[in-house]
Amino acid sequence: MLDKNLLRGTAILTASIFISKILGIIYIFPFQAMVGLEGLALYTYGYNPYTIFLSLSTLGIPIAISKFISKYNALEDHQTVQRLFRSGIIVMSITGLVAFSLLFFLAEPIARQFLNTDDLGSNSISDAVFTIRMVSTALLIIPIMASIRGYFQGFGMMGPTAISQVIEQLVRIVFILVLSFLILEVWNGEISSAVGVAMFGAFVGAAGALIVLILYYVKNKDSLIKMNETAPAKEKIPLKKMYKELLSYALPISFVGLAIPLYQWIDLTSFNSAMTQVGYAMEEAEMYLGAFTQAVHKLILIPVSIATAMSLTIIPTVTKAFTTKDYDTLQKQITQTFQIILFFALPASAGLILLSDSAYGSLYSLSDIQIGGELLRYYAPVAILFSLFAVCTSLLQGIDRQKFSVIALFVGLLFKYLFNTPFITWFGPIGAVLATGVGYSLSLGIILWTIGKYGPYNYKFILKRLLLIGMFTAIMGIVVILIRNGLGIFLPLETKVNAFTILIVSTTAGLAAYMFLTIRSGLAGQILGQRFNFLKKKKQRATQ
Repeated sequence: MLDKNLLRGTAILTASIFISKILGIIYIFPFQAMVGLEGLALYTYGYNPYTIFLSLSTLGIPIAISKFISKYNALEDHQTVQRLFRSGIIVMSITGLVAFSLLFFLAEPIARQFLNTDDLGSNSISDAVFTIRMVSTALLIIPIMASIRGYFQGFGMMGPTAISQVIEQLVRIVFILVLSFLILEVWNGEISSAVGVAMFGAFVGAAGALIVLILYYVKNKDSLIKMNETAPAKEKIPLKKMYKELLSYALPISFVGLAIPLYQWIDLTSFNSAMTQVGYAMEEAEMYLGAFTQAVHKLILIPVSIATAMSLTIIPTVTKAFTTKDYDTLQKQITQTFQIILFFALPASAGLILLSDSAYGSLYSLSDIQIGGELLRYYAPVAILFSLFAVCTSLLQGIDRQKFSVIALFVGLLFKYLFNTPFITWFGPIGAVLATGVGYSLSLGIILWTIGKYGPYNYKFILKRLLLIGMFTAIMGIVVILIRNGLGIFLPLETKVNAFTILIVSTTAGLAAYMFLTIRSGLAGQILGQRFNFLKKKKQRATQ
């Protein structure tokens, strides 16, 4: 029964994470239509520092709280659980307040890292300062909210976290879109005002989620207190000792979670100046920055979200196999994880490369298609690296080698920092994409070596799978090219309807070709059969 409840809870939490991520991707389409690429650049000026300060304010402690509450519950030391929960709320309240104060009062120095008084772009330093200060308010709530989520997860209660995540995202998105529309279309306000007020949506969404969590706590408070009162007395563990143990686990997780924000921070501090050095106007540089860090970035996160959501359920099995030294199971589970990532991410990235113009034009703006389409074409392959990095760092946690994740990330960031500006001056805006891709490749190389050495894991089989998936992806690509070019004769990319038609028809044809090949060959059944039993049946019929 316990395993059944755990699996059910994990499925609920995975589904909520997936829904939240998809909602977080989809809302950017109408938002960009209202504020444009310059507005997205301003949005990034505020959101990126906020993300970094948020990670620093929590330090991964809420995740660690979940782990250790589960541990002390298993030991029936419920008094320690309650002490940890209460102290965690206090600590997160203090760190949230400190982080808010720092971000709020350092908003201008931070903004000057991205812009200066000589800039002639659409966004001024005062616009960036306003945006940063509006989003900083969320730091007062989110660390506390994350601690409560960790508390519930420690009891195996995934529902509160799942529901609150979806509510948080829905409230935030509705606030952003409604207020942006009112400011721009009804009250004839400025784009900078719309973006700044929209950033306050992070606070509003967090408040909605916190209310949900408080209601759950009030509903379950009596049973939790009763458990505490009936628990046998245990030796009182010093808080200092508890937090030392918490931080040893939490800090690597927190740092790795900063990967994308830190890469984007480097872009924010170097992209505009490097672009102007090679002849781009500041306004044009900001348009490229907005497309790169928000519009195009959100698109490539779609295959990343699908791949990681499908594979993360395997991580607990990896941990158990490594702990019990069941290396045969470990080999199988790691292989399964890699297969799922490649099965989804490779064709999805190929589709985005081939349909970059129609994808960007139909979802965003035809007027920006030259900028967005070009960036998407080069950025799409990086989605594969993002997917592998996210899951491989989780695998390293499973085999208790998370410190190598930190080393790998540092190496990648160092390359990005050193070569971002030179790459932009050599290759134009595509240089920033290339610097990110090479940085992630270096990090991934270190992580894959670590998994192979300490897993231990043999990559021979997955390389064969990669060749087979690559072959099917190539055939799919040929189908997509033929359909896209054929439709392009009659439907030039001059209207969103034409762009959307080409995107849907080409994607459908490519997906049909890919699924036909993988199902008929039995590959889909072998990789996804446990999740979709009908694929195994297809495979059996195909081999009879």
